[in-house]
Amino acid sequence: MDQAQLAAPAGKRRRAGIVADGSFKALLGAACAIGAAPLGELLGVPVWLVLVSGAALLVCAAVEISYVRRRSNSTYLRLMIGYDSGWLLATLAALLLVWSGATTGGEVWIGYQAIASAVFAAALLAARPAH
Repeated sequence: MDQAQLAAPAGKRRRAGIVADGSFKALLGAACAIGAAPLGELLGVPVWLVLVSGAALLVCAAVEISYVRRRSNSTYLRLMIGYDSGWLLATLAALLLVWSGATTGGEVWIGYQAIASAVFAAALLAARPAH
């Protein structure tokens, strides 16, 4: 087997991972949109923020999935690592706020989803096309 034959399955697996990541964002966005009121109450955030976050996640998911063959896997990998690292930090910050008695933990977490999803989608749209 030559190197091109070995690279093809790896590329397909990466694209499948990208589609799975986008699908997860779509599910989370749909959950935010459908359950905005109860989720907002549970997290202590305004319903409008949950709706904005859900919309941003849905747009990000659509861009991520639709550009899977038009952008390089390395671009996706860098963006996903950045997004997921930020999500981890936002989640830890939100938990620390909640554990300290602050009421802003939910806003940090939901707010991160809204902002980071919009940035992710914009960065992906602005990225150079794959060769």
